[in-house]
Amino acid sequence: MSPDPKTVVIIGHFRLPVESMEAAREPMARVVAATRDEPGCVKYAYAPDPGDPGLIHVSEVWESRKALDAHFATPHMKQWQADRAEFGMLEREITLYTASGSEKL
Repeated sequence: MSPDPKTVVIIGHFRLPVESMEAAREPMARVVAATRDEPGCVKYAYAPDPGDPGLIHVSEVWESRKALDAHFATPHMKQWQADRAEFGMLEREITLYTASGSEKL
């Protein structure tokens, strides 16, 4: 099934200090669970890199840019932004792509 032309895909990563990873697990789980329940969220996932401690890969699919923008305004996302700062986030690189179709490989 091809996505709506307004569908957006987010791919990226962020890095936390290795010593903050254990404390960050619960807040990460909370924001992922809350986000998956948002209208317009098709996929939302964080994945620790097994070969690079502290690196978290991000993948998201949203029905529209409007749904993504609403996500950034949610209380759980605002809390997660504060949590990341408290944990000492070292870097963040996130890229938005517009999807024009999909194919299972």
